[in-house]
Amino acid sequence: SVRLDYHHFSATDGYGYDDAGREALETVYAQIFGAEAALVRQQIVSGTHALALCLGALLQPGDLLISAAGAPYDTLRRVIGAGGAPEPGSMIDSGVNYLECELTADGSIDWSALERLLLKSPKVLLVQRSRGYSNVPSRTLSQISQIIALAKQKAPGTVILVDNCYGEFVEQAEPPSLGADLTAGSLIKNPGGGLAPGGGYVAGKKEMVDRVAARLYAPVIKGEIGPSLTGNRLLFQGLFLAPHFVTESLTGAVFTAALGGRLGYYCSPGPDDNRTDIIQSVNLRRAELLVAFCRGLQQASPVGAHIYPEPAPMPGYPDPVVMAGGTFVQGASMELSADAPLREPYTVFVQGGFAIEQIVPAIVNAFRNLHSIR
Repeated sequence: SVRLDYHHFSATDGYGYDDAGREALETVYAQIFGAEAALVRQQIVSGTHALALCLGALLQPGDLLISAAGAPYDTLRRVIGAGGAPEPGSMIDSGVNYLECELTADGSIDWSALERLLLKSPKVLLVQRSRGYSNVPSRTLSQISQIIALAKQKAPGTVILVDNCYGEFVEQAEPPSLGADLTAGSLIKNPGGGLAPGGGYVAGKKEMVDRVAARLYAPVIKGEIGPSLTGNRLLFQGLFLAPHFVTESLTGAVFTAALGGRLGYYCSPGPDDNRTDIIQSVNLRRAELLVAFCRGLQQASPVGAHIYPEPAPMPGYPDPVVMAGGTFVQGASMELSADAPLREPYTVFVQGGFAIEQIVPAIVNAFRNLHSIR
């Protein structure tokens, strides 16, 4: 156990050698996630960055990467190099082979197809927990556990990597405790509790966490360096508060689904469905309604309420994206926010929220703003 004390909150600089706070934080993460080790660093800037580090650390030219649940999130798909001409430095550009296990018509895992692909002995099996920018259900921990069991049976040498973004603390366990070799995510999503100013994490088998640390910094040095430039108090405190704020976010998601359904919009998950992440999708069917929803949410945000969101290109996304992000930390999706690619079927994805007292009026205003278009 960690005997947490005030000295663990201190900032470090330079190389970051002997950073007691960083070491304590990583011990706590490993314990919570049921992992052998964890890498929790301010130098990791996003969930996509954390996952890119994992892929880069695990895959060599000629290796096979398989996505178990269809196409991954837009930015990660670009990191892999799929969906068009591979970006320079992407996995495919670097000589990695890649296959996707297509989902069934109802968005479920195609178990027979996955079993056949596993017989190809992939080096890495990628499992995305959240739906991303798609209109299919997110993968529950029960389903992820089944994928892990199948992979260990059919391809025992395969490394199982779980994209855990948006899913932390929604269910009673985390992927490493179910047998995943690695899991990764962002500190400005669930585990940062809305207080972390930035950062990302990787948790899992120690040998593989060390490989990711070597990719982030340098071989041999691995995780021995990496200063906590802003200190660690907000990371500890955010982690402590994260389960509560995740609960508030889930309550807001249920309200959004209930209200959206009453207004005639298809919402997934539905208000009575089980949940494995904090994402709530609302199918608005028209581009102008999607933009109006985001503008209505922005108007009710604590920061930048005067800003008028417009769809625009964003790095890593193939389509223009509109975002309502009046958050205290830029891009933080543990805070109430909404975003969507400007493409059919024009579904907006709502997530986060610290307090139902703020979520309810903001969501009501977002739906009310649709009437300005109709």
